[in-house]
Amino acid sequence: MRTPLIATGALAVASLALVGCSTGSGDSASADDSWPESMTISLVPSVEGEDLAEALDPLTTYLSDELGIDVEGVVATDYAATVEALGADQAQVVITDAGSLYNAIEQYDADLILRDVRFGTTSYASVAYTNDPDTYCDDEPVMATYDASGVELAYCNGLEKPGESATGRGPAGLEAFSEIGEGTRVALQAATSPAGYQYPMVAMEDAGIDTDADITEIPVEGNNNAVLAVANGDAEIGFAYWDARTTVLEEAPQVAENVVAFAYTEMIPNGGVAVASSLPDDLVAELAELMDGYAESSEEAATVMFDLVGLSDWTDETAEDEITRYGEILQQFAG
Repeated sequence: MRTPLIATGALAVASLALVGCSTGSGDSASADDSWPESMTISLVPSVEGEDLAEALDPLTTYLSDELGIDVEGVVATDYAATVEALGADQAQVVITDAGSLYNAIEQYDADLILRDVRFGTTSYASVAYTNDPDTYCDDEPVMATYDASGVELAYCNGLEKPGESATGRGPAGLEAFSEIGEGTRVALQAATSPAGYQYPMVAMEDAGIDTDADITEIPVEGNNNAVLAVANGDAEIGFAYWDARTTVLEEAPQVAENVVAFAYTEMIPNGGVAVASSLPDDLVAELAELMDGYAESSEEAATVMFDLVGLSDWTDETAEDEITRYGEILQQFAG
């Protein structure tokens, strides 16, 4: 039986420790008196205490100078609180995770304007790993390069091309789930984990697997332990984000070849930026353009975004259908 969902999120933006350069034009709003005098951004920072102002001020100052209105940042206690702030008009812009983006759109008619970019993509797959390629692979495993770490890892079922850069694009190889037999030991993370539980459970059930009766769940904490459970033989299959094998290579270098990726689930969306529908369209357009270009505004900004939040950019290619699908899956695990 599925455990009720008690929190949403994935790998989502956790902070805005951003640094950027402003041209200081400050005249964007002068031609349109319909713009508000101020605007508030709600977010969940990963920094605390004395570092908080340093994390928020560069971005809000940048936007204030460029838009010609006062832009403030407020700290939410969690991602759900960003949605509550938007609904109460305490914030007009939220930078939050995918689940909260879905809720903001559904509950408050928010507009999705940007998606988070990590490692060059706005979404990622949950990967099915195995130590038994004879059962779950229709072909011999091949080695492809995971560019984010520059290492070669094993894949089968045509997920990746040998000797090339791995793409991590799903869904792929899911027909291999038909080989899951009764009692198969499957390493699964907490029920709130999109990559470690939710998307894998949906994928297995879509393949006709009775996840209550056909598998033996091996509970693990964290993506690294899901990989290690397969590597150590505690589980025959494990699920984690693409590509979590790199997190354990130092302690278990054999996983590069012995833990084989044999299937990708549907893509799981990163978080992003949504705005209140009450904001003027031209203000929203300019805000989106400024934030979209922020990572390129200075070398320092790009470095800080990556080092502190693992975020390389925003993009206006929002792929809202991915957010909608994410919300549908979350609802399956709610209540």
